[in-house]
This record gives sequence, structure tokens and C-alpha cells, in this order.
Amino acid sequence: MEDLQTGSMKRTRPLRYAVGMFGTSIPVNMFKTYAAFFYVDKLGFITTPQFALILALYTFLDAIDNPVYGFLSDRTRTKWGRRRPWLLIGAPLLVLCFILFFNPPAFLAPGSAFSYVLIMYMLTGTLDSLINVNYGALFPELFPTEESRAKTNAMRQVFQLIAMIISIALTPVVTDAIGFANTAYVYGALAIVVIWFMTLGCHENPKAMEQPKPPLFRTILDIASNPKFWIYGITNAAYFGGLALVQSGVAFYTKYHLGVGGMGSTIMLGVVILSAILFIPVWVQIVKKLTLMKAWRLSLICCGLGVLPLYFVKTLPLAAVSVVLFGFAMGGVATTMDIVSARILDEDRIKTGIPREGSYSSLIGILNKASGLVTSLAFLLVYRVYGFESGENPGASPDAAARFLTVLFPIVVFAVCVVASRFLKFEQDEKKTEG
Repeated sequence: MEDLQTGSMKRTRPLRYAVGMFGTSIPVNMFKTYAAFFYVDKLGFITTPQFALILALYTFLDAIDNPVYGFLSDRTRTKWGRRRPWLLIGAPLLVLCFILFFNPPAFLAPGSAFSYVLIMYMLTGTLDSLINVNYGALFPELFPTEESRAKTNAMRQVFQLIAMIISIALTPVVTDAIGFANTAYVYGALAIVVIWFMTLGCHENPKAMEQPKPPLFRTILDIASNPKFWIYGITNAAYFGGLALVQSGVAFYTKYHLGVGGMGSTIMLGVVILSAILFIPVWVQIVKKLTLMKAWRLSLICCGLGVLPLYFVKTLPLAAVSVVLFGFAMGGVATTMDIVSARILDEDRIKTGIPREGSYSSLIGILNKASGLVTSLAFLLVYRVYGFESGENPGASPDAAARFLTVLFPIVVFAVCVVASRFLKFEQDEKKTEG
């Protein structure tokens, strides 16, 4: 198996691969964070229940498209590799749909835009899945040792967080200046350039091209019967659901609870993301002192603790200080999460002798995207419990609705993360603990 991992493979520079995370993140972060605010609150084109329905329908689409993309990627055999053709073709298609999402046709009006939003959300989301399945599948193949993975993953998480600063924290300021449509053009152009730059600099393992093509049903059966896949996937789905709620909820929180505009969202999200970047080196040391799994669980605990103070603070300065702990937690999850996934992939490759990173990445992606059900439920409850329908009809308690969306529901979700993560164990960590 060692020969399969290294072979005659040309080395890929960690920085070249890691920067791809910036390109894959910048359009999708804006898309997922501001979709609800753009169509529900700003334009009033759809209602909160309609947006909840869109999220639920998209989650089911993801249950179909992710395994298809992963299976096709694992079976692809070209002179350019297995993953690179999909990335080169998928990037411009993703950007096109992303731009169209934030450029609704002029003839749309409030109450008549549901079909358009649904279709464009589906297309943008499914192309994001295509990109991320192939980008994620490259990681364990290009970097076979845990040392190289830790180094590369730390770098790419920094790039992801930098993308979040731009596409999440700064977006309210940018859109106030140039509008959502022009912002989408700028972010889309950045995404294509960076994804292509990354893809052309990655060198896939030629030995993997010579391996048998994984059979579809056997692959799905093997993965579905692996309990570690389910534990990791459920934990991640809950984490991404909670994170999405915090990110998308901040715009509502600053407007209805703190009484400040877009700059308040920028400040709060900026503090979170900058804190995550600054604490990544700290988490690298924490992983060394503890085991990988203990560090991962600790970061998930800190996620819940990190949003709790937001329920009580009433000013923007106090809110900004409060979210530093959440940024610390994000840095920890970013440092550990993908290395945990790579361990599961390694165990499968050693056991079966078949490299099928794409299938694993895609099926894990299904569970990750199941976080859409979490956010869908939260938005539905905001409507049912608090009567928050849209920016034009925010109900009697928009402040309470915003805190429920940003604080209370995410705390419950992060608690699920912590409990689920306790059941995932690796032999090497157990031996270190015993030693």
C-alpha cells in the first residue's frame, strides 16, 4: 500500500493545493450566508417558510448528486488525472450559476420568485458539491502522511478563513457599496482564477490510475456499513448546520437585537474569522499535547460555549468580544476535522486495496449537506414560533427570533456534535492514551 500512496508521483506543493480552498470558498460562503437575507429580508421576494422549503429540497438533491459525482470521479481515467478535469470544467459553471443567483431577472417581483430562487439555488449548490468532492478527494492522495496532512490542512484552513473574511465578514460593506450583483461578479472571477491555478499545479498519483475502478454498489455498501463514516458524518453535519445558522443569523442578530446595520455584521464575523486564523497555530500545539480526537472534541465543546454570551449582551462591542471564543473553536475544528476524515479514508484503502477517495468524500458530503435540514428547521421554527415571515413582516418579536436563530438553536446543535464525536475512536489514539 505504501507504493500506491507514493508511487512515481510528482510532488504537489502544499501551498499550491491549499490556496484552492480560497477559490472554492469565496463564492459559496456568500451564497449560503446571504441567500436568505438577500431574498427574504432585502428583496422580500420569498418568505421564510419558502426559504426553509428550498433548503429542505436541496438537501434531498444532495443525497443524490454527491455519490454520483464521487463515483464518476473515482472511475475517471484521463491523461490529466481523475479529479482535475472535473475541477477545470466545474469552476466556470459554478460561478455562472452563482452570479445568476444574485442577479434575478428584472421581471421577477415579490411573491413570484420562488421557482427562480429554487432552481438557481439547486444549480449553484450541486455545482459546489461537484467542486468540493473532487477537491476533497485530492487531499489524502496528494499528502499521504499525517505530518504532511497537518501542515497542508493548516494552510488551507487559513485560506478558507481568509475567504470567509472577504465573502462573509466584508460582504455587507461591499454590497452596500457596489450591490449584490457586482459583488457576485468580483467573487466569481476570483474563484475561477484561484481554482484553475490550484488545479493546474496539482499532480495526481499515476499509480491510482492503474487501480481497478470501484464498483458502485459494493462501494456504497462498504461505506454505508462503516460506523466511523456515520459517526463522523453526523457530527460534521451538526457542526456545519450550527455554523451556517450563526453565519446567516448574524445579519438578523445585528439588525434586530443590536440595532446596527451591515457594519455590525462585518465586525462580528470579522472578529470570529480573524480569531480562528490566529488560533490555528495554537490548535496545532493542542493536537500535539492531546490526541487528535481529544482536540477535535474540545473544539466542538467550545463552539457551544462560544455563542452562549450573545444571548445576553446588548451592545456591538460586547458582542464582538464575546465571539472570540467561537473563533477559537472554529480554528480548532478547521485544524482537526479533515485529518479525522483522512484517517477513515486510509483505513478503507488499506482494508480494500482500492482508492475511492471521491466516493468517500461525496458520501461524507451528503451528511455534511444534511446540515441544510438543520438550517431549514431553524428558519421554519422562526416563522412558526416567532411569526418572522420576511423583512416586511418580521413579526412581534424579531429580536427574540434573531437570538433563537443565532444562539439558542445552534447551542442545541453543537451539543449534538459533542455527544456524537464521543463515539468515534481510532486505535492509534487509544494507544497514545494508554502510553
